[in-house]
Amino acid sequence: MNDVHAREKENAQEICQAPVIHILAGTRNGEGCVIERMENNCASRAIENDRVYASNQFETSLMSDLVFRTTSTDRTVHGAVVEAAKIHGFGRIAVEDPVSGALSYKRLLAGAAVLGAKLMPLAPEGKAVGVMLPTANGAAVTLLGLMSAGRVPAMINFTAGAANILAACAAAEVSTIVTARAFVGKGKLDDLVARLAPHVQIVNLEDVQASVHFASKLRGFLMAKTPLVRRNPDDPAVILFTSGSEGSPKGVVLSHRNILANVAQAVARIDFGRSDKVFNALPVFHSFGLTAGLVLPLVLGMRTYLYPSPKHYRTVPELVYGVNATILFGTDTFLAGYARAAHPYDFRSLRYVIAGAEPVKETTHKIFMEKFGVRLFEGYGMTETAPVLALNTPMFNRFGTVGRLLPDVEARLEQVQGIIEGGRLHVRGPNIMLGYLKTSNPGVIEPPPEGWHDTGDIVTIDAEGFVTIKGRAKRFAKIGGEMISLAAVEALAAELWPDELSAVVAVPNVRKGEKLVMITEKLGATRPAFQTFAKGKGAAELMIPAEIHVVDKVPVLGSGKIDYVGVANLFLDLLA
Repeated sequence: MNDVHAREKENAQEICQAPVIHILAGTRNGEGCVIERMENNCASRAIENDRVYASNQFETSLMSDLVFRTTSTDRTVHGAVVEAAKIHGFGRIAVEDPVSGALSYKRLLAGAAVLGAKLMPLAPEGKAVGVMLPTANGAAVTLLGLMSAGRVPAMINFTAGAANILAACAAAEVSTIVTARAFVGKGKLDDLVARLAPHVQIVNLEDVQASVHFASKLRGFLMAKTPLVRRNPDDPAVILFTSGSEGSPKGVVLSHRNILANVAQAVARIDFGRSDKVFNALPVFHSFGLTAGLVLPLVLGMRTYLYPSPKHYRTVPELVYGVNATILFGTDTFLAGYARAAHPYDFRSLRYVIAGAEPVKETTHKIFMEKFGVRLFEGYGMTETAPVLALNTPMFNRFGTVGRLLPDVEARLEQVQGIIEGGRLHVRGPNIMLGYLKTSNPGVIEPPPEGWHDTGDIVTIDAEGFVTIKGRAKRFAKIGGEMISLAAVEALAAELWPDELSAVVAVPNVRKGEKLVMITEKLGATRPAFQTFAKGKGAAELMIPAEIHVVDKVPVLGSGKIDYVGVANLFLDLLA
């Protein structure tokens, strides 16, 4: 009998450890009763575990909401950096780059005061001044300098082309762009500047620096703790521009409170600390690179290493190793490139790798875990939300989702005709932009209706609050009466050809309304190969592109996102 009980106990332990409770066959009635009791206990324990998880989730959400709501955002970005300097020490290193070295908070703020005073005449108070600089110390000083002077930096995407830049300048009423000759020369932007020069004034930092004398420097050190012009938290802090991946760029006006609220929301969910060191190679004209990669560490007292190009796939991992960075921000495209080039020991110091701006492929998650032992956390956001809306965290992380919405973000889903699963996401919260600037109404901020921003994304939100992106509303094709997500087709291509970039667009089709066309960098890619793989994954026939074209390079924006306007134009060129 003891043997029977021993077997029952052993079987019961196996059942408790298994993901599914199995029914054991061939037991006597007495044994069956014991097993049944054990199964019931296991089921009860599973229910209890679910209750504990739900309770922990509720308590954690409550605590993070409390952390956010007790964090003051009633100041400007410049004021928040000054406050961080007071807390952590003016002598503490704030930013550094590979060219100009390290800057303490004192030198950073003093430089901002000197430069702000010099740039003040470029525009009236509250008006925009263009900034076209790489991710480096000079950009940090220029941004804080303009903010201190009460001017609004308009971040110019130097990869967007002259036509898009001039359209952006027209929308934001930018008449002057601040840049640097060294950057223009090394970045091979001479032709771009030549095309911009007839329309906007170009001011080089080298010329401004030459006009700085001892008296200016002394005044800057004396004024380091005080802004040159008083501004309110709800005044415009910065103008960023939408990527233009699906049309002409629009100006996005973010207030000081928008940016600081987004920092506070992220901090309420992830334990960033004073001992952390951020490595940021993302461009500061992109909201991810600006808020997460520059403002967040500055106002938290974290040291930040700024690097001017995210595309240096071999150099970035070596520098992450060299500076002992603990936090790395990036897009899937850039992170996958680093992972392929890096030595397994290069990322030994990293605590957090946070990805956004584009969907993260399963292969990218896998290589970071298997090669570096680092878990990659995927988030979701956009320029209009300063930028983070949702984020996976160490405590609440679910693969295939972009995490849970940040504190104080309200969401509602709008039903879209033809789409069964999910709805169009609208959001409202303290990090939502002041409004758009458009070329059709230059200089006039058009606020989101009643504070609600239409993200244009089709999403689902499960019972635990995890958000899953199904695709852009604009990036659904209607084929034979069915709505097909182009993002889902691209996800299949990324799984089949993980090391090469692929993009899908919908073009008119007489018989079915629209058809899918894929452009890929994968040599030898064919429609039959994709069809076989997709069907093996259970994909519908309508998700198979009608045509697949191999190209040397899929058009990509400076932020790492696919340039869908460029993709469509490339397809037209192929047809021609």
